[in-house]
Amino acid sequence: MYPVSEAFLRAVQENTRRYYWTGKITTKGGAVYPFGYEDIVKGSGYVSAQCCGSAEIELGTVYATEMGVTLFSQIDRYTLDGARVELSYHLRVADGSFEEVPMGVFEVSEANRRLHCLELKAYDYMLRFEKSFNGFESVGNAWAFLELCCKACGVEMENTRAEIEGMPNGRELLSIYPENDIGTYRDVLFFVGQVLGGFFCINRRGRLELRKYGAEPVMEVQGRHRFSSSFSDFITRYTAVSSTNLRTQTAEYYALDTDDGLTMNLGVNPLLQFGLEETRRHLCENILNDLSVVNYVPFDSSTIGNPALDLGDVLTFSGGQADGEQVACITSFQCRIGGRQSLKCVGKNPRLAQAKSKNDKNISGLLNQIEAGKVGIHTFTNASAYTVAEDNVRIISIEFAAKEETHVQFFGQAVVDVRAVQAERTASASGSIVVPIPAVGTDAGAETGGNGDSAGENEGSAGDGSGTGGSTQDVTVEVELPVTWTEDGKAVAYVTYEFNDSEILAHCPAETWGSGKHILSLYYPIDNLVPNITNTFNVYLRMENGMGEIETGGCIASISGQGMAAAAAWDGTVTMEEYVSRFAFGGGLGMKGFAGEMGIETMELVRKSYADSIGKALIGTFGKPIDLA
Repeated sequence: MYPVSEAFLRAVQENTRRYYWTGKITTKGGAVYPFGYEDIVKGSGYVSAQCCGSAEIELGTVYATEMGVTLFSQIDRYTLDGARVELSYHLRVADGSFEEVPMGVFEVSEANRRLHCLELKAYDYMLRFEKSFNGFESVGNAWAFLELCCKACGVEMENTRAEIEGMPNGRELLSIYPENDIGTYRDVLFFVGQVLGGFFCINRRGRLELRKYGAEPVMEVQGRHRFSSSFSDFITRYTAVSSTNLRTQTAEYYALDTDDGLTMNLGVNPLLQFGLEETRRHLCENILNDLSVVNYVPFDSSTIGNPALDLGDVLTFSGGQADGEQVACITSFQCRIGGRQSLKCVGKNPRLAQAKSKNDKNISGLLNQIEAGKVGIHTFTNASAYTVAEDNVRIISIEFAAKEETHVQFFGQAVVDVRAVQAERTASASGSIVVPIPAVGTDAGAETGGNGDSAGENEGSAGDGSGTGGSTQDVTVEVELPVTWTEDGKAVAYVTYEFNDSEILAHCPAETWGSGKHILSLYYPIDNLVPNITNTFNVYLRMENGMGEIETGGCIASISGQGMAAAAAWDGTVTMEEYVSRFAFGGGLGMKGFAGEMGIETMELVRKSYADSIGKALIGTFGKPIDLA
């Protein structure tokens, strides 16, 4: 529920109320057109929202809220394409003041002109996510994907990073592989919402918000507040979830200890693929725990209305045929401007639900078979930002496989914002300068000394510098001066390719850049690819004499070739990495940092390995570098 005062909650449940509606239209050109309650054609305005379909509770939904209104206005309809509409409800409370409740921010999608009226239909910012998703292979947690979607579609996020990562699956590493059902950023939100066990909506401030189903009621709807109502004689509840595993072509089933309720079918979620069985089980069980709070009685009711109610709010009903002990959830509502409010909760009957097998069943037709000669492509984009300095940072990682022996090509591109170290320059500036100096007097009396008085006068005149009437003589002097200035330095970027954990030494690209944004273009061919084995291609980047920033989505790459599999099957490889920043022991031993890595692989052969590498250490008073391995 939108946060309102206790006075508002008391006033909205009174038999009579005094209220009015206001709004404001802002065009893309910046023109603002406010309108009042008297400008709205009676019975024409509404706000309609939903978080589920018409039959059952759903997870991950991304429905858009619709607003419609007819105004007595002469605004040019051709200026309203994409205009922003803000709508507010004002209710008089006990002290005589009016409390405002915003009803949302919408963008006009259709404007029709009648003789004296203007008809508007608008939707909230959820439609902005109807942008084509590039389908790149991405890795990151839920927040990274949400940040990527919001940044690409120009919508702010209401939930904070701490809130998302604090959810049961919020810190889990998720992956999107090619050959999936993702077409738009809205699809990405849908699958992320499933993993987090909630649904998405655009709140009243125009921000994307993740909400979860709850159990605590926020309000009681009494019989005198309802014009009509219909309640089901069953309670909708879920005790199991089912998810399709593309790798094994099976439907995995996870249930509570007492499995006597409905099963939520998650379908083929690309974020729940190609992981360990334990990881998938952990993710699905967390989703089930969020879903198990659903214990709702489906209903459909027409009420006097409370515009502060939101999707996902839990209500209790009393009076008439309602059971005051059971709860229900708002899964859809329609609020009429100056009229009634319709509330609805959908749900299936657990007793009438079709029986499902508790055992995994083989699913046919889920994987596309690889055709001979078909060109496949694996793509990647970074879901997290990178900071590149003097140590190697992995900016690209792609897993792929081929059905037959073939050759493939790697292409990549990254936008790097470089900050080079400022360099101090010193030089000498030499040249000639002309210095004017006073000329010495040459009076004849002073030379002969024939008249002592005259000589004394001339000496006095020469001492005053005016013996020759103030004339000067130019003298040329050769000078050389030191000059020091600061200018932008040159940062050097070094690229390292790694194929199946082996560094490629034959080709090591490098670039020299000044400060600013630069494009790093990469290419590498891979010949004689071994079939039916998972391969990994990594790209590392480091910089000297500067630092670089790669934003989220600023790095894209692909590997393409004939006979490539639609998705690389996991081969049992487990990789762990540990990075420790610089530290010091007292004042004599300074460690630059070290990294640890452990790898275990199972394929045709079994290989176990463990390796530690430590950088240069400064030991003793003289700080002599010593290599440790």
